[in-house]
Amino acid sequence: QVQLVESGGGLVQPGGSLKLSCKTSGFALKDYAMSWYRQRPGTERELVAFIAQTGYMTNYAGSVKGRFTVSRSNYENLVWLEMNNLKPEDTATYYCSRSGNPRYWGQGTQVTVSS
Repeated sequence: QVQLVESGGGLVQPGGSLKLSCKTSGFALKDYAMSWYRQRPGTERELVAFIAQTGYMTNYAGSVKGRFTVSRSNYENLVWLEMNNLKPEDTATYYCSRSGNPRYWGQGTQVTVSS
């Protein structure tokens, strides 16, 4: 079955960095675009970053552009989200998601940015 398992979240100070990982299984990663979403307390889940099947096309939310980088290894079945210059407003639960119908989600990993 399709599984997405995020890791790498934690507590970081403003200005710090984290790299999230999404380990995929149960499907051929090369066939699917992947995305990272986040959900901040009291808000709806929002798209943070998108990466196409081959990894040559990416897209970012305006609030993270220039600070976050999404990447993937279809060989290793992994998707990453590198987050730099983190801000308190980046505090959220981050989810890895596979495109398609239905869309699949991981369980999420918590990122807290605080001094």
